Amino acid sequence: MTKVTYHLPDGTTEQVDVQLGETLMNASLRNNLPGIVAECAGSCACATCHVHLPKEYTHFFAEPTDEETDLIAYLDAADDDSRLSCQLVVGDCDAEIHVRVADSR
Repeated sequence: MTKVTYHLPDGTTEQVDVQLGETLMNASLRNNLPGIVAECAGSCACATCHVHLPKEYTHFFAEPTDEETDLIAYLDAADDDSRLSCQLVVGDCDAEIHVRVADSR
């Protein structure tokens, strides 16, 4: 399992064990973490699972699809680290990954 530390909008952190093949969105929902709404249930259609993934962790995940990139372009809080957590599928790694949950307020 991969350990993922979620830096939450309220300034707290939560570390979660994420299973191989699970998305960061599903792991967040499974652990009742605040901030990831996931209105479309992970179908890459709403961008309510917006997170900021620091560059040092991008190699653990697939490149963003055109669909994901298009959705991110409409977000006010988007930056170069923006990703949708529904598209971040955990692979086989033993590293600890950090992700900052976007403030959706």
